[in-house]
Amino acid sequence: MERFGVKSAPSRNRSKTALYVTPQDRVTEFGSELHEDGGKLFCTSCNVVLNHVRKSAINDHLKSKTHTKRKAEFEEQTVRKKQRTLTASLQCNSTAQTEKTSVIQDFVKMCLEANIPLEKADHPSVRAFLSRYVKNGSSIPKSDQLRKAYLPDGYDNENQLINTEDR
Repeated sequence: MERFGVKSAPSRNRSKTALYVTPQDRVTEFGSELHEDGGKLFCTSCNVVLNHVRKSAINDHLKSKTHTKRKAEFEEQTVRKKQRTLTASLQCNSTAQTEKTSVIQDFVKMCLEANIPLEKADHPSVRAFLSRYVKNGSSIPKSDQLRKAYLPDGYDNENQLINTEDR
């Protein structure tokens, strides 16, 4: 056959998947219906992961009854929540987390300067006072965790301050 210039029929085993399409490409293609996080494609209203490689899978999902039902419910909501991957959620360092750490460090520093044993933080009346009157006070851990996690930080900070004052 080659001698006469006749070519064989194209192979039917070829995959119909888009090889170089990213989830972000699909977001730009479909608009606000979808969002991308951590290399995964999510349906915004359904909070499900979609296969970004096959466009037909996305089209089928967008035409499904469950999607239209959830989309109507989603549009009625006042607060819009987008699903995120676990790694993105763990990397998020919000102001509440940093504020919590600073409250705990200030509490340990206050106890050290006032010569109050950290075991006093375990007393039920101290716990009740902290949770009721101190912002983020209920997030202060028990004394054993204060000693293990936060006392070395305070010790290192104080040593640095003393060393800088001596010079």
